[in-house]
Amino acid sequence: MTIPADVRRESPRSKRSTILAAAIDQFGRVGYDHTKWASIADEVGIGQTALYHYFESKAHCLLTIMRLELADTVERFDAATDGIDDPADALRAAVGAALAATPSDALQRRILQNHLDLLAAPRQSVKEEAERLRSRGLVQEIEARWTDLIQRGIEAGDFADGDPRILGRLVLGMIISVWRWYRPDGPLTLDQIVETVRDAAARMVRE
Repeated sequence: MTIPADVRRESPRSKRSTILAAAIDQFGRVGYDHTKWASIADEVGIGQTALYHYFESKAHCLLTIMRLELADTVERFDAATDGIDDPADALRAAVGAALAATPSDALQRRILQNHLDLLAAPRQSVKEEAERLRSRGLVQEIEARWTDLIQRGIEAGDFADGDPRILGRLVLGMIISVWRWYRPDGPLTLDQIVETVRDAAARMVRE
C-alpha cells in the first residue's frame, strides 16, 4: 500500500500507523463488530486510554482506514494510467493496479467494501464526520476517473458507444467485488484473478 501523506508526516514516536495496522488485521479477520477496542490497545502495547490520543472511537479508526484505502486507490489509478494514451492499454493497467495487493491490502479493501454504508449518513462526531466527507469525495474522484477512461475509449472508437458513467461503475463494481470473496490462501492467485477481470472488463466495454 502507498503510504499516505498524513501517515508519512508522523513523529517517529507516534503509534498511529501501528494502531491502524493492528485495527486492519483485527477488523479484517475477526470483523469490526467483534473487535474490542481494548484488544487493539493490547496488541499495540499501550493502554486503552492512550488510543484516544490518536482516534476518538473505534468508528473513527474504521473511517480513517476506509479513507486511507480510498486515497490509495486514487493514487494507484493515477500512477498506473499516467502517460498511457491508448484507452484499452490504460484499462488493463488500471485493472491491474486496482487488484494488486498484499494480504494486508486485501484485508483493508474488504473492510472498506463491508462498511461503505457508513458513508451514507452524517456522523455526530466532528472527527468521524470529517473522515466520512473526505471518503465520499474520494469515492466521487474514483468514479470520475473510471468514467473519464471509458469516455476516452468511446471517443477513440475503441469501446462501444454507451453511457460512460454506467460502464465505468459496472467495471469498478466488478473489481471491488473481488475483495468480498478473495482470500490470499484461496484456490485462485491474484494474478489469475487480474487476467480474468481484465478480459471481462474489455468485453464489457467493447460489446
